[in-house]
Amino acid sequence: MRPAAQEVLRLAKAKGATIATAESCTGGMIAAALTDIAGSSAVFDRGFVTYSNAAKTQMLGVSDATLVAHGAVSEEVAREMAQGALDRAGVTLAVSVTGIAGPGGSETKPEGRVCFGLASDRGVATETVEFGALGREQVRRASAEHALALLIAALEG
Repeated sequence: MRPAAQEVLRLAKAKGATIATAESCTGGMIAAALTDIAGSSAVFDRGFVTYSNAAKTQMLGVSDATLVAHGAVSEEVAREMAQGALDRAGVTLAVSVTGIAGPGGSETKPEGRVCFGLASDRGVATETVEFGALGREQVRRASAEHALALLIAALEG
């Protein structure tokens, strides 16, 4: 993850961008990857670790109605998490992650399903990635790496 995190920081610094993260299943791994690198404070503002639904609502403003209608693992919640992080941190770019790292899951929301949000002044984009039942550690790592790749793509675009 280190090369991707370094690239995020390099691009953000070059563009004068600031970043926040809103993490559920990754539990702060994205923020940790970024802050492991010296000088990250020039662009990384803060990370929200919102594992519970209550935390998503209290810290990021995710609507109870959205959580009831779609569940925590949904693009709708990822969208509200990313927008909430962007608004509350006052940054130029925010990424969110919510998913099922495992073990477990269900037929409708299987292990390895992770939803991402990316918010900026251009709006919020969302996507769902099916990593599969790789095991908890690998799903979390793959999710953090994917989030870093989303930040790189946004900063390059």
